[in-house]
Amino acid sequence: MAASGAALIRGEVRLARLELAQAVETIGRGAVLVAVAAVLGLLGSLSMVVALVLLAGEQWIPRLYWLAALLLMMVTGALAALFASRGRALLAPSRLVPDQTITTVKENTTWLKHQLTSAAKSR
Repeated sequence: MAASGAALIRGEVRLARLELAQAVETIGRGAVLVAVAAVLGLLGSLSMVVALVLLAGEQWIPRLYWLAALLLMMVTGALAALFASRGRALLAPSRLVPDQTITTVKENTTWLKHQLTSAAKSR
């Protein structure tokens, strides 16, 4: 009985390690997406906006450079917000909980209690 209990615990530890490795991988992917959002937001705002503001201010909105800058800032800001929200969703605490381990630990606790009570009754 002690050997089966120890094997059960070792299996749970192994499962917890696997789930934590998956959680770390998800954190890595989420962090990369957030970093990409920051870089894209910065680079898009600094390089493309300058060129497009000059183009729009000269061609589409004559001499209203400030309005062209405002419109283009809104577009690049929306893209940055999209990437940031996707990255944050991957980093949500609910995605990092080892659900399978929690479920099997509860099942194993119930099984072990049942085994112990049945062994105590058979004596």
